[in-house]
Amino acid sequence: MDRFSAHIGYLYTDLPLHERPAAAARDGFTAIEHPEPWAIPAKEMRTLLSDLGLTFSQVSSGMGDTSKREKGLAALIDREAEFKAGFDRALDYARDIGCPFVHPMAGAPKGGLLDAAETYRLNLSWALKRVEGSGVRVLIEAITIPGYYMGSLALAAELQDQFHGHFDLLFDTYHAAVLGEEVVLWAARNASRIGHVHIADHPGRHEPGTGRLAFESILTALRTGGYGGAIGFEYIPSAATSASAGFLPGWKRLLSEKVSL
Repeated sequence: MDRFSAHIGYLYTDLPLHERPAAAARDGFTAIEHPEPWAIPAKEMRTLLSDLGLTFSQVSSGMGDTSKREKGLAALIDREAEFKAGFDRALDYARDIGCPFVHPMAGAPKGGLLDAAETYRLNLSWALKRVEGSGVRVLIEAITIPGYYMGSLALAAELQDQFHGHFDLLFDTYHAAVLGEEVVLWAARNASRIGHVHIADHPGRHEPGTGRLAFESILTALRTGGYGGAIGFEYIPSAATSASAGFLPGWKRLLSEKVSL
């Protein structure tokens, strides 16, 4: 939990993508993440990470047509070939830069849920076979986008059990709160399921301290439950990103010295 990952799709958006890693490093983040970092070739990204002392936490795959507000392909019927091509692209990129996770986003299917469920399971099974021996794991996240197939933490956890823990959950504090979960309690009970964490306050989805979530208790629950992965920050800054990240020193002290935020 000593890796603090800036989601550079949400943070530093006033800068060109290739300048955002350096800005994150200057502000004290020790990792970065982005769902579609393809504008920075893997070789260039690997050099950037090495020069800045950063790691890359997680990447998405198969986002679909963003102009149509598609949020993934894994549960979309008759898009299997596109899903597989996108997953392979993300997996190759992840291996090239030392990224431990690929997140195949489910998307919002327009057909029947039974057909979407079958498509999702088949695509997920294929992806899990694809990562075998690669050093990369699959992440699944429950997201509160209207119509999004993977729309509950209970469904994500149930599926994880059905697949015998061969993938990890991406736990997002904001989405969990929107879903009506007791965030601290869920984190305490399910820390062993989690491969990556996203932090944003609720309501508002801004930086920690702007809403009502008890982040000290959340971090304590995760740590007590054995979570040792990165802490990712996927929030909408309420001010310039650098100003919004003023909480970082306190979080670092909390994790190292158990002091209050």
